[in-house]
Amino acid sequence: MYCGTVSDLEQQTTPFLRVDLPRFESNLLIMSDALPGTALRPHVKAFKSTAVAKRLYSAGHTAFCCATVKEMEGMASAGLTDDLLLANEVLDARRLGVIAKDGAKITVAVDSKETIDAAISGGVVNVLIDVNVGLRRCGCAVSEAGNLATYARANGLNVRGVMGYEGHLMMVQDRSKQAEMVKDSMATLLRAHESVGGPIVSAGGTGTFDINNWATEIQAGSYLFMDTDYAKLGLPFSECLSVISRVISVAPEKNWAVVDAGLKAFGMDHGNPSVEGGIVGFCSDEHTTLYPPEGQSHVTWNVGDLVALFPAHVDPTIAKHQKMLACDGNRILEEWPIDLRGW
Repeated sequence: MYCGTVSDLEQQTTPFLRVDLPRFESNLLIMSDALPGTALRPHVKAFKSTAVAKRLYSAGHTAFCCATVKEMEGMASAGLTDDLLLANEVLDARRLGVIAKDGAKITVAVDSKETIDAAISGGVVNVLIDVNVGLRRCGCAVSEAGNLATYARANGLNVRGVMGYEGHLMMVQDRSKQAEMVKDSMATLLRAHESVGGPIVSAGGTGTFDINNWATEIQAGSYLFMDTDYAKLGLPFSECLSVISRVISVAPEKNWAVVDAGLKAFGMDHGNPSVEGGIVGFCSDEHTTLYPPEGQSHVTWNVGDLVALFPAHVDPTIAKHQKMLACDGNRILEEWPIDLRGW
């Protein structure tokens, strides 16, 4: 929604999420040009906001994938019901069945008879067979994919195709090596597809969006905001999301400063956040200690200054906050509630 007036960032309670709106819109346009329409199935887990999802829908991306039942429910409540995929196994699909009864097109990933049975008992009629393509997470073996598809169809389900996430390859920095590894991973998925059938081969993510040429749809989401980890790959997207913090203490010798955003404001699984004009020393629950850059003996920040910190992993960082402020410079143009948190 739009803020009533242009606000000053200085008036906001820190820490908060700032989105550079021109960069965000550039990222959206670049991906939409590369993967128009339903060639992209944006992953809601990256942004957890129906306001952001509506922007994607307006850009022609009418099919979405989600990681949680809560995300599916929120998307349905927002009217984004054309094609919702829960790209995750679930053993209780009753809440999904409620959405389906209300008219939403609901599909769920399955990788066992137990998850197929859950879809049946929950009232979900569309499934994708989830196949393990190298990431040691969910997914059945290729040899089981056809049997599961047969079992699902025998029980009245519509098997739309296969899904396989090559998440273990997203951060391979040698792009030629990454391309070969993705090719091998997708060969596994296509073998499964031969025995499963259906029109959909769903795979991919931000890190492989341009080299996965075998999937019929790519499940990317982080590209909208990017983070310092994905930035290492040299992708054509710009980092546009930061956690704005405030300096609350400076050492008497000015050889470090402390800001009021810490572990509770960042997803830390990919490492510390980064800061321009300094070095992140360490993060505590509510604090991050910043040091001067190499070759400089003193920090230049003063108590009260706003400091932008850039997360290493954007998805879990966003999930820790209640809203994003979309800005052009220091002007707040829009406020996007992060309304899809929880399970």
